[in-house]
Amino acid sequence: MVKVGIIGGSGLEDPNILLNPTAISIDTPYGQPSDHLIQGTINGVECVLLARHGRKHDIMPGNVNYRANLWALYSLGVDVIIASTACGSLKEEVAPGHLLFPDSVFDRTNSRKATFFDGTFSGAPGVSHIQAHPTYNEKLRQVLISTAEKCKLVHHRTGFGVCIEGPRFSTKAESMVFKSWGASLVNMTMMPECILAKELGIPYATTALVTDYDCWKDEDQVTAASVMKVFAANVEKAKTLFIEAVAEIGKIDWSAEILQTKTAARQSIMISPDVEVDFLKVPKT
Repeated sequence: MVKVGIIGGSGLEDPNILLNPTAISIDTPYGQPSDHLIQGTINGVECVLLARHGRKHDIMPGNVNYRANLWALYSLGVDVIIASTACGSLKEEVAPGHLLFPDSVFDRTNSRKATFFDGTFSGAPGVSHIQAHPTYNEKLRQVLISTAEKCKLVHHRTGFGVCIEGPRFSTKAESMVFKSWGASLVNMTMMPECILAKELGIPYATTALVTDYDCWKDEDQVTAASVMKVFAANVEKAKTLFIEAVAEIGKIDWSAEILQTKTAARQSIMISPDVEVDFLKVPKT
């Protein structure tokens, strides 16, 4: 049986999507995660929910302890991770209220701990030169896309986001440059979460919840208040998507995918192949 980790972005941290939710406090070699982890089931599938910004939404994007969050999910035995993240749109056709399933990301952050392999924890020896492409697990991404189609949610199958440091929104100049690069989204939390999941050998995919047009449209001015107006509808869509997607994920044998992901993660580490990295041991079938 697969166990699904769910990282809820802004607005999607409702433990009521789980049956028999239980709060679990975890310490990690990288410090405390953003909040308690909530364990329960969805459609009979074991799940662990974590609020990225804390359930009070009091942790700004650059201060999220992404390493502790991912390590906590790993320590509870999750096999795959799905996430949500609020985004601004850089394309006219990607309208507020739509969903988009990113296939890549451009990293513009500058102050985040972006690897487990920095010498601070003896259990993560060496240096990891993880392959960042494909950024997201394609099999998991396709499950989210097919579920969105089944649920008749307006969505976009491809596109990449620019992840900025935040917490401020973009300047007009920045927004126009990001748009000229062909990006579909601008966001503050897409990195380094996806890379850390890859270092742990855990298949990961995210869902972008589009809230605004950033500031590249002359008639639009993005503010926290304007973004919040779109939140409620987006969150309900994401809940519908995740509840149905978890059921689909539970029908799939992920052993080959996990084997491939963990093998790639182990091979990315610049140490002797004889050195064991416990969290990248391939699960026995």
